[in-house]
Amino acid sequence: METIDSMVSRARDLAAKALEGKTRENGHPFIEHPDNVARIVSDEIGLPPECIAAVYLHEATRDNPTLDIRCLGLDESVYTMVEGLNLISTIKPKDTRLEAENYKKLIIQYSRDPRVTVLKLADRLEVMRHLDVFPKASRERKVLETLLLYIPLAHQLGLYNMKREMEDIWLSYSEPEQYRLITNKLMATQKDRERLTEEFIEPLKKKLSDAGISYKLKIRTKAAYSIWAKMQKQKVPFEGVYDVFAIRFIIDCEDDRNREKDLCWQVYSFVTEEYEPDTSRLRDWITNPKTNGYESLHITVRNRTGSSLEVQIRTRRMDDIAENGFASHWSYKGIRREQDMDRWLSAVRYALEHPDTDSPEELPQPPEKDIFVFTPSGELRILPKGASVLDFAFNIHTGIGSRCTGAMVGGKPVPIKEKLKTGDVVEILTSKNQKPSPDWINFVVTTKARSKIRQLLNEVEHRKAADGKELLNRRLKNWKLEFPDEMQSEFMKKHKFTAVNTFLAAITDGAVDVNEIKEYILTEDQRRAEMQEAAQAAEAAKVHRCVPDGKEDILVLNAKDVKGIDYRMARCCNPVYGDDVFGFVTRSEGIKIHRITCPNAARLLETYPYRIQKVRWADTPSGGSFQVALKVIAAHEGQVLNKIMEVAGSFKASIRSFNVTENLRAGTYEVAIKISVPSNLELDKVVSQLKALRNVIKVGRL
Repeated sequence: METIDSMVSRARDLAAKALEGKTRENGHPFIEHPDNVARIVSDEIGLPPECIAAVYLHEATRDNPTLDIRCLGLDESVYTMVEGLNLISTIKPKDTRLEAENYKKLIIQYSRDPRVTVLKLADRLEVMRHLDVFPKASRERKVLETLLLYIPLAHQLGLYNMKREMEDIWLSYSEPEQYRLITNKLMATQKDRERLTEEFIEPLKKKLSDAGISYKLKIRTKAAYSIWAKMQKQKVPFEGVYDVFAIRFIIDCEDDRNREKDLCWQVYSFVTEEYEPDTSRLRDWITNPKTNGYESLHITVRNRTGSSLEVQIRTRRMDDIAENGFASHWSYKGIRREQDMDRWLSAVRYALEHPDTDSPEELPQPPEKDIFVFTPSGELRILPKGASVLDFAFNIHTGIGSRCTGAMVGGKPVPIKEKLKTGDVVEILTSKNQKPSPDWINFVVTTKARSKIRQLLNEVEHRKAADGKELLNRRLKNWKLEFPDEMQSEFMKKHKFTAVNTFLAAITDGAVDVNEIKEYILTEDQRRAEMQEAAQAAEAAKVHRCVPDGKEDILVLNAKDVKGIDYRMARCCNPVYGDDVFGFVTRSEGIKIHRITCPNAARLLETYPYRIQKVRWADTPSGGSFQVALKVIAAHEGQVLNKIMEVAGSFKASIRSFNVTENLRAGTYEVAIKISVPSNLELDKVVSQLKALRNVIKVGRL
């Protein structure tokens, strides 16, 4: 049997030859990309050599479809994976935000071997790790695709380390200030977490040792993206996220489920004897594991200083499953699920857990209840299986469907009844002389097409109704008669018409004689006149029977040795009263006050922790003002600049400078504004109003 090294090296050699002379955006040889992906697939995910070979052969053939790779004589599963990867690489959705769910389903449908989806995720992780090599527009598209498509897929497959890394990279590019805030605060509070952990474990060491329990203690800190997401969801600052970190016991134990449970509960009893537990937050996923296989004990306790700590207790086996992703987190995180897709994704996880599986064709295949079809410009459309060219035409636009005469599919002409299949690129053919036919309803399968065809067929009746209405109104005018709605309804009911248009169309067709309507009106008018006279007489009789009847804004705390030292606001970030700030003791300029989100904050906190000074603002501002620089990006439209200037000078803010640069290529204005405000409360009002302006795209603080 062929050795692993031989299989992979032969695939790489073929790829290197096919990619010779091709470079990445940074000028490096393109073979660097599949090399990196292969390392992720092998070292970080642990897939077999067939998958690594598929990575190389995919890159070799994606732009060279005629390249003969079967000459290598590899297992058929390798070629199946290459085919799936090549199909996925052709997908170019126009707007991932709108099509993410459909795009996910299409990836899975193209993945006849379930490992193809995992290989695609490894490819995207490599791209995210090297985002800086791509031009800005391409980078922004890849970042958005990753958030909406690849991160959810990684989550569904249980590849949590991959998911967390892509999330943090996304946050660092999409929300750089928030990313700096969170990572800097994590850095600034690292020693506090270490101190709390040391204080927590100290009184437990002897009990655990005497009980003969061997364990490893781990501080599990939330990823920056997870903290940011919780801040957004709960509308709280960094300090409001209570579970920024947890203390985790990982117990050494033989693979005996009963022994594992006993040891976990024994550690739990030691912890709750020493610290006050919050029993309402006990989560026992050992006695009753989650349906996804997750096992652990979670408890929140209060230490001697009153701080709440989350404690997780599990064995090494349980930790391996949870960390390496073979236990799905769907139930835990509430990811939306669909039955068919869930069943197939279970097969993906099975392939990950059993890399020696030789017969992927025996695994459940992806659902095929839908087809995925493209317009010539690459726009993705999802239709039910069995959909025809005419269904596709109506899916694009009713006007195109009504004039459809056929289509070009794969460069070949086909009739409107032609059934489509996944991957077809369809160009609709139309004619201004084409009109809907009643037999169209017999072969379309989509609700939209069927309803639109009925609507179009009814338009003939509408036109007849318009002609009938015009004829009736002209005759009524000549006769000097009126035909009010109530009388018309009575006439229609008498002649068994249920719809006005049907009645009016019958006038055009001659099924209803307008002279008959005239006779009805005259007869009805006479009858109503007689009834009115009788009513007036009765009313008259009734009437006759009736009887009448400054500087003080900042305080330096714990600064015994630096009393009297001046302070000033750092120009690199321009703090405003109310901002989250810290002080940095300089050698010649006193204390400089920086925002915690300052671009220089990370370097100062890490390099000079001994010169960091805690500061806080006074309870009330002294009446001084602070200068702030804002950057506003707005569409190149009408009065937007006047509106921006008007808002920038509103509330208690005053404009100091206002500079505009036009970006003709993007069709935008880039406005740099300097304003003076008394506090960040007023600044927030200005920023909020600017963001609310029509045609304003983005507002940021410099």
